[in-house]
Amino acid sequence: MSAFQNEIDTIARLREARSGKWDNINPSHAARMRLQNRFHTGLDIAKYTAKIMREDMAAYDADTAKYTQSLGCWHGFIGQQKLISIKKHFGTTKRSYLYLSGWMVAALRSEFGPLPDQSMHEKTAVSALIRELYTFLKQADAWELNHLFRDLEDAKQAGNDVKAKELENKIDNFETHVVPIIADIDAGFGNEEATYLLAKQMIEAGACAIQLENQVSDVKQCGHQDGKVTVPHAQFLAKINAVRYAFLELGVDDGIIVARTDSLGAGLTQQIAVTNEPGDLGDQYNSFLDGDEITSVDDIENGDVVLRQNGKLIKPKRLASGLFQFKQGSGEDRVVLDCITSLQNGADLLWIETEKPHVGQIAGMVNRIREVMPEAKLVYNNSPSFNWTLNFRQQVFDAWEQEGKDVSNYDRANLMSVEYDDTELGKEADRWTRNFQRDAAREAGIFHHLITLPTYHTAALSTDNLAKGYFGDEGMLAYVAGVQRKEIREGIATVKHQDMAGSNLGDDHKEFFSGEGALKAGGKDNTMGQFG
Repeated sequence: MSAFQNEIDTIARLREARSGKWDNINPSHAARMRLQNRFHTGLDIAKYTAKIMREDMAAYDADTAKYTQSLGCWHGFIGQQKLISIKKHFGTTKRSYLYLSGWMVAALRSEFGPLPDQSMHEKTAVSALIRELYTFLKQADAWELNHLFRDLEDAKQAGNDVKAKELENKIDNFETHVVPIIADIDAGFGNEEATYLLAKQMIEAGACAIQLENQVSDVKQCGHQDGKVTVPHAQFLAKINAVRYAFLELGVDDGIIVARTDSLGAGLTQQIAVTNEPGDLGDQYNSFLDGDEITSVDDIENGDVVLRQNGKLIKPKRLASGLFQFKQGSGEDRVVLDCITSLQNGADLLWIETEKPHVGQIAGMVNRIREVMPEAKLVYNNSPSFNWTLNFRQQVFDAWEQEGKDVSNYDRANLMSVEYDDTELGKEADRWTRNFQRDAAREAGIFHHLITLPTYHTAALSTDNLAKGYFGDEGMLAYVAGVQRKEIREGIATVKHQDMAGSNLGDDHKEFFSGEGALKAGGKDNTMGQFG
């Protein structure tokens, strides 16, 4: 007996027990509605997706070809269409996630209007977007299942038992669009209590994985901006603890914490770490501070801070802002210490924010981390802030030059030029770009590849293309040829936008509730019928 039929039988027994009071309830219709709404709360989703993500992490440990991917989505509809597309093209959503980008929340979802990625947006906007994304993913389940149920009824009415059995199998083995979200909590939006409170909201909304960075929360900067300021390890670890307590309080015992370090590009700290003895964590943090050695009390001026560092007294370099400066070239060593410390204190995954996509650079740091923590693996930002074309063309140029290959026909500084698109170097750089995720997963310990804000760019690009044609000479043809015709021919479900928004689903519900008296929208005069 199918799972669908089991649900029908269960509801039929419930109806019979009500002594006729539920006779208007059709068990088949109620079973459809049950199966169309598998997840009742955000915590249901968080527990379900945490298990998936843990299984994916174990699969990657066994085979690095099984890395995972996501795209950042700034609206529920964008996330929904992404997952529908993945299922359509690949038949499964396995190892495909969503990423919730703090950058895009700031730029697109704040009531203040567009903001830079500096934690100035409302913190509740983050959990609100998680809820919205999962609302749209659940609606995608209901939409797809509704079509299967309609087809099943048609097959049964036509007496086509073979088709009906095929559809019942599809319903019983239906793969949900609900996938893990890695959600950006920035630097925690305040002290560790604030981090805990927001983490709870995010988990209750459905997040199974929370990404936390080691910047100072009230002066947080985008990882690809200047002026980043890190905090001593003790403060960061307190926030990792806060997130873990939030997961445990809510019963998501296998929730995932992604510890991000911005130390590679951060040259400043707000505080000198507390240290109790030489070599402890605070002392290691302070050992990276830049300063001048003090040889006499006369070297100390009013307001100076004095620190013992490696057996010497130094005067740390403090800027007019009151921030202290790290030693030049210490970033990679600080990254390695950050990552080891985070994993030793409860983090599950790492995020190293880099200034360019370079497999060798990432692998160099990960290999050092794995000397202490062999299980270390990364979530990596395949950032739109990188000029990918120029970066990889320059990497190929440098590799060829080192190999002794003649590169005299190429101007390294101007490799972005279109004139290099069809050259041997341009094609090789494209091959490196195509293989970057596979290579980095294999060689640099990257478990999860994400693009933080791709749909910000795709929305702008597609709008520009439509506006250019529609308000120009193409007129309506710009929409018809550039959008609608492509939707029809490429099988994009939104061409029937009424159906995608829930019109057919609502019609069926109206019929469940009102029977023949239902006023439905999907009749012969609905222009959606023009699309077949």
